Amino acid sequence: MQQANPGRGGLGGGSSNAATTLLALNQLWQLRLPQSQLLALGASLGADVPVFIAGHSAWAEGVGEVLSAVELPSRWYLIIVPGCQIPTREIFSDRELTRDTAPITIAAFFQGTSRNDCEQVAVRLYPEVGEALAWLGQFAEPRLTGTGACIFAAFDSETQARQIGAMVPARWRAIVAQGVNQSPVQKALC
Repeated sequence: MQQANPGRGGLGGGSSNAATTLLALNQLWQLRLPQSQLLALGASLGADVPVFIAGHSAWAEGVGEVLSAVELPSRWYLIIVPGCQIPTREIFSDRELTRDTAPITIAAFFQGTSRNDCEQVAVRLYPEVGEALAWLGQFAEPRLTGTGACIFAAFDSETQARQIGAMVPARWRAIVAQGVNQSPVQKALC
């Protein structure tokens, strides 16, 4: 299994890089900008940049700028990288993207309610995403990462995630990662 972060996979790599750059420059240049100002700068760069600036698992609302810190249970994740990349702009500009669904509450999320309004569009435009969802669905509840293209499922142990990961068809990449509640970058810089 490979460990590299795939581009255009919906894993927030570009947003994480932007947030890390803002945090590092704030420290290196001794700007002492408050987190509120860094969050505003981050939001101007991308909807999910603020969560990476905050550096803690969070429930995001609005377009991603309203954050409530949450503690997620310790889990291991199997991420499948199908043989495609999905530009975020393509999903958000699609006329069939649902834009008026009722928000999910934090309480409902912790009771197991979730959805990704981008999933239906991603599956329609990229059939390999649907194939990966169906394959992983044999073992756990699969979900689309952001606007895609990656698929993931949560497992209680590293062993379980790696066992399923070893069975991923050769046409896809498999990555196993441990979830964390606090960013290592945040720990190092703040």
